[in-house]
Amino acid sequence: MTANPSPDRRIRRTRAALHAALLALIAERPLSRITVSDVSKRADINRSTFYEHYDDVPALAADACTGIFDELIAAAPVMLPTDDPAEQRRGRDELAALFAHIAAHADLYRALLGPDGSAQVITHLHRRLTVSIHINLTRPHTGTHADDPEAVPHDPAASYLAGALLGTASDWLYHGCPGTPRELVGALWTGLPRMPSPHLSPGR
Repeated sequence: MTANPSPDRRIRRTRAALHAALLALIAERPLSRITVSDVSKRADINRSTFYEHYDDVPALAADACTGIFDELIAAAPVMLPTDDPAEQRRGRDELAALFAHIAAHADLYRALLGPDGSAQVITHLHRRLTVSIHINLTRPHTGTHADDPEAVPHDPAASYLAGALLGTASDWLYHGCPGTPRELVGALWTGLPRMPSPHLSPGR
């Protein structure tokens, strides 16, 4: 006789079904037009079961996209305002990787960041990016964001750069991702200011 799955295993299985249902629906319609009933029906669960796990569809979207967000955060560029040619090349390479990632998931990001997206999801992504950029600015060359904390001290510069990244990504998606990621970076890079980072001591 097969043992019943553990509560934790049932929770993971139910949430995986909800995540898959939402991502499938996002490919069909704007996030704002997806209801709890839509997700529950696609996942083949009861509405009451949905509410055992999430308060609403935006909360589900924020959780369902965590894996995708983690990929984006792993690609988040250091973006140090520097005149060092090697550092500038590294920054351009990382920016190109970030926008290549966005292009590869264009339908999802368009649904989440576009006019019919969710403010809750956008705030979640902005916060995660702010944390990763703060780490980049204060501890460059760490090489990974796997162990980034959930929160960091108030950092206006990191928040500004995170907002600039999201705004650029949203505009690029709105226009259909014209050109290649490297062409976008080339156009963006020429407009980035070069100034000493407030997080780094002179000579670093």
